[in-house]
Amino acid sequence: MANVPQELQYTKEHEYVKATDDPNVVVIGITDYAQGELGDIVYVDLPKPGASFGGHDVFGTIEAVKAVSELYAPIAGEVVEVNPRLDGEPALVNSDPYGDGWMIKVRVAGDADRAQLMDAAAYSGLIGQ
Repeated sequence: MANVPQELQYTKEHEYVKATDDPNVVVIGITDYAQGELGDIVYVDLPKPGASFGGHDVFGTIEAVKAVSELYAPIAGEVVEVNPRLDGEPALVNSDPYGDGWMIKVRVAGDADRAQLMDAAAYSGLIGQ
């Protein structure tokens, strides 16, 4: 059973959005289910701070022993911070996807994309839990 925290929002591509103390900035990463499906993560390629993207744009890639997958932006915005620990410790995505394994922090461009995010119950249904 994958961990699906109630307070987060999710995409059908298995990214999550976590609120921060700043209502205009969110944390983005991949879900516990996604890291479990990928297996041992060996490399994460993320954008630099200042990069902007639209909702559903590819913002990076994640490489596991058995596959390379694209990462999709759940919402439009500008990258304000990248998790520096993932350069040397990509396995943090496996061990703590919602904590130390976060990927980027984004200043949200608008609320339009948020309406398409799933709550925990809908995401649990998507992954068959």
